[in-house]
Amino acid sequence: MLSKVQLRLQFLVLLWGFTGLFGKLVTISSLPMVWFRMSTAAIAIFIYIQCTKKSIRIQKKYIIQLLAIGGIVGLHWFTFYQSIKVSNVAIALSTLSLGALFTSIIEPIIFRRKVVVSEIVLSLIVSACIVWIFQASPEYKLGIIYGVICSFLSALFSVLNSTYKDKVSSSSITFYEMVGGFLTINLIMFGLDTNLFQEVVHVGWSNFMWLVLLGVVFTAFAQIEAVNLFKYFTPYTILLNVNLEPVYGIILASIVFGESEKMHPEFYIATAIMILSIIANGIIKSRINKTSK
Repeated sequence: MLSKVQLRLQFLVLLWGFTGLFGKLVTISSLPMVWFRMSTAAIAIFIYIQCTKKSIRIQKKYIIQLLAIGGIVGLHWFTFYQSIKVSNVAIALSTLSLGALFTSIIEPIIFRRKVVVSEIVLSLIVSACIVWIFQASPEYKLGIIYGVICSFLSALFSVLNSTYKDKVSSSSITFYEMVGGFLTINLIMFGLDTNLFQEVVHVGWSNFMWLVLLGVVFTAFAQIEAVNLFKYFTPYTILLNVNLEPVYGIILASIVFGESEKMHPEFYIATAIMILSIIANGIIKSRINKTSK
């Protein structure tokens, strides 16, 4: 039977699995949607920091760097929701599994370490599965492209974030990144089409309530809970469980949206292979690390 902290971890992954559903529940465009998500999360985290009497003061050089990473987070969320809006939740979540592939490429560059053979094998398997999904669902070509970009950005900011874990508190990291992402989205909206701000002004009560829920519960609360769970679990254990996010998300989307989320059988086979490969790779690496100590 699962303990209370294990149930909390599964609940957290379930929350992350839910975030994809908002791409369909919210009817405004992707950029205004991310504008609301990041601004609401930033406000919620700021209130949390004030209530817990923590400080958000950090070195100026870190502020600039975290704001820049926040811009990457903002672009990640934009491409994620854009993938959903031009295809469906299942496509967007399945392509997120490519994060393992991109991480295996980015990590050796950032940390200047040797490439691990098992990661290369994993990358080939995941890449083959994405090609399989692409061939099985050519009608979702644009959604897959956005999903691939989304997974690359996810891997990039995750690796960059790991360089700050001993320098800045997690709440401060999240706060400055939300602000950075918010500023980035504003610049993009100004550059692309100022009419996008009309969607912000005329968001509608239904959309607004969904967006507040997304920003406060599924972003701010989820991030704070993730930080708290690091007291009980290793990063490896949490990462291993996060691989269940596409599974939860695809199941939830099929329940909520029905026919629009049904895919070819090849899609589910390829997605299952990807997720199982990532989990198996994590278990193998964990055992290797234990025997080498």
